[in-house]
Amino acid sequence: MRCPRFPAVVQRRTAPARTPRAPGAVFAVHLELVTLLEDRAVITWHTGTPTAEGRGPLLPAVTEGEVLYGTHPARLNRRASEGRHTAHHTVELTDLEPGQTYYYRAHSRGSAATPTPLPLVRGNAVGTSPHGTGSRGGPYCFTTPEPPPGRHLVSIALCNDLHLGETTAGLVAGVPLLRGVSQEHGLAPYPEIMARALVDEARRRGADHLLAAGDISAGGAPRDLLEAKRILDRFGTHGQDYFVVRGNHDRPGDRHPGESGSDSFRHGFFGADLPAYFTHDLGGLRIVGLDTYDKRGHGGDAGALSPEQLDWFRARLKEERERPTVVFGHHPLTVRHSAFPVTSGQRLNRRQARSILDAYAMAPGVFLHHAGHTHRNKHTVLPQARHVTLQEVGAAKDYPGGFVLLRVHTGGYALNYYRSNSEPAREWSERGRRVAAGLWPQYAFGRSVRDRNSVAVRDLSGITPRLPAGAVRGAVQE
Repeated sequence: MRCPRFPAVVQRRTAPARTPRAPGAVFAVHLELVTLLEDRAVITWHTGTPTAEGRGPLLPAVTEGEVLYGTHPARLNRRASEGRHTAHHTVELTDLEPGQTYYYRAHSRGSAATPTPLPLVRGNAVGTSPHGTGSRGGPYCFTTPEPPPGRHLVSIALCNDLHLGETTAGLVAGVPLLRGVSQEHGLAPYPEIMARALVDEARRRGADHLLAAGDISAGGAPRDLLEAKRILDRFGTHGQDYFVVRGNHDRPGDRHPGESGSDSFRHGFFGADLPAYFTHDLGGLRIVGLDTYDKRGHGGDAGALSPEQLDWFRARLKEERERPTVVFGHHPLTVRHSAFPVTSGQRLNRRQARSILDAYAMAPGVFLHHAGHTHRNKHTVLPQARHVTLQEVGAAKDYPGGFVLLRVHTGGYALNYYRSNSEPAREWSERGRRVAAGLWPQYAFGRSVRDRNSVAVRDLSGITPRLPAGAVRGAVQE
């Protein structure tokens, strides 16, 4: 999706001017094109004023927000606004045409919004082309995709890394200079704020089901897992409306007093006699949940499936190779194009990842593998199984803070990222930008719109919109 070229007078790119941070002045910053569908786009930014010293993060400034847009950069003849004043702006452009190029500017109180810079990854936070990114305030450019072909069947929210019980975001073991960011005193715990907002936004965006790919808790404490289940139960019933799998933070162990050898995650969601991996049928769409920390370990090492689970998984795919299938598990099969150093603990065991990709190569029905753990938005397709999209989704708990909505049609599917949109969630997400000394957006947001929003064409007509109940859990019942 690229925007067409216009005459040089329009395309001229100049270096953004450095504006002194005068106390009292309002700055509109962190402009991002978050969501892009065939008929709508969601654009966000932040307004703030400098501190009295003129240093450090901007103080929130409550203002109006407006986006001017149109199909030519010199004619931005349409406008959209929020209808309220806030420091954390979210404007949704609606009634867009598929395959059309649009140009836009966002502003608050006369200040043009400037993009989140992504120079470390050579990324673009505001469009599908570099048009306008060399000047202050744009106009910036995006081209809407074509919709997935055919009739809509079902929508599924994909999320991960809720981390209930966490108190400091961005702590990295072995890196003492990364101090992390904590919630402001007197406010509710940020994992709870973000999880509640995610559930509400997923329902508002039309999700029929929700898949939570691990790290439901920060450390596997029963109280945190219980609170996570209370929040997720707002969406519906576990095992029917929403599904969870284990992350390395949910691992069993003796880390909690009086609970030596306990597996609070499995007991809380599955029961003592059932494994934490499963299949479930959604009217012809098979959902496979993997426990990618089905092992003993300290949580910072590579993920892995037990030999029994891996055999079970390969057997399930072999039984019904053509059946439309979505797989989700906490650890990704690969980690590519990371702005930060990659360690073995960021992915699944290499040998097992290769084995899973080999199984996908022989199972044309698999079309999506959803993972978390890396806390970033990343779309990957590997040559071993080009028919499978590997989608990493940013953490639900902090910046950018949201989920991907999978929209399944008879002729294909779309993946669209949405931020959790309550006011407390947006406040915490903005605070969370400070993780990794302020470099976190370069890693977590996604270097391009495609990392957050994509469309694929394939035959999924065998799926029906009816959603029969009843899960088939693990090798025990199969």
